[in-house]
Amino acid sequence: MLKLSDEFPLVPGLCYLNHAAVAPWPKRASEAVRRFAEENIGTGARDYPEWLKVEKRLRERLTRLLNASSTADIALVKNTSEALSFVAFGLDWRPGDQVVISDEEFPSNRIVWEALGPQGVEVVQVSLAGSDPEGALLAACGPRTRLMSISSVQFASGLRLDLPRLGAGCRGKGVLLCVDAIQQLGAQPLDVQACDCAFAMADGHKWMLGPEGLGVFYCRGDMREKLALHEYGWHMLEHAGDYDRTEWQPARSARRFECGSPNMLGAMALEASLSLLEEVSMQQVAQLIEERVLQLQEGLERIAGIQLHSPLNPARRAGILTFNKDGWDNQALFSKLREQQVICAQRGKGIRLSPHFYTDPMSIERSLTVLSQLRQG
Repeated sequence: MLKLSDEFPLVPGLCYLNHAAVAPWPKRASEAVRRFAEENIGTGARDYPEWLKVEKRLRERLTRLLNASSTADIALVKNTSEALSFVAFGLDWRPGDQVVISDEEFPSNRIVWEALGPQGVEVVQVSLAGSDPEGALLAACGPRTRLMSISSVQFASGLRLDLPRLGAGCRGKGVLLCVDAIQQLGAQPLDVQACDCAFAMADGHKWMLGPEGLGVFYCRGDMREKLALHEYGWHMLEHAGDYDRTEWQPARSARRFECGSPNMLGAMALEASLSLLEEVSMQQVAQLIEERVLQLQEGLERIAGIQLHSPLNPARRAGILTFNKDGWDNQALFSKLREQQVICAQRGKGIRLSPHFYTDPMSIERSLTVLSQLRQG
């Protein structure tokens, strides 16, 4: 039987509530990397075919996690920004084209589109502050809109959007949907087919509990050849490994976006981490995260001077709860919490807390106690 304390040993006094930034690894990921390192010390790449089997399992796990139609839709990339750049600089833009985003996006999902300005592409930022953020986003899509790029969960507020509704609305308007899924994938189920997105991407180092430097890029089959390639190498070829072939073409699969040697070290860790999420099941992961977020919400609401800046409706959030405290500068409060071993982040209007499914409820209670005992800064 799975024991979460074996995967995430408790560190006395540490309250880790920062999975929306960089997550701890489960023990099985650490062990996978240790074994990989020992193999490299002892036998080098003698067993490289076995390593490729791990990479294959990783692609299969990501396919299931996203409910993609095939592993052919999955590329392994360095990070979310790289995948967004593949889309932004792969599409055939025309002067006057528009990209619709929200006014709450992490810089990765803003700067890449603003960088298209020299090509005459206009970025339209939409406020999500109203009661119908999906309606506002879709209303901003006009005849010149080519693409909507949206975070499924906003990094600062934690607002979760209705992706199937956005997908259906974009399809009806002839607009491509691109989803930055980094704050949802691994925290909540995500179905790229149900939301009819053309592209989705996420890093592995947040809710997927993996290392930095390895992420996933989902590219729908009908869109792969519509993205112009700007990176070339031996690995992205249809006949990769046939080194004597002089004629070549890009891989028909999403591997066409992987120009060179893979991040095998990262693959070892991320494959192991995703095996844990599959063992628990994403439905159970989401339920346990919601229980912990609710515990934080109810505890914060009992503390004088706390204002919450995240949705209180469970259908509108994933794993993020952001707040501020009267009399405290956010930077000072963040620093004080870190001194007390409450690991969090300063984002948006306040302090962002982000527990995962395995987070010990007692560490949440300790965090709330620390907050309740703070005197005015």
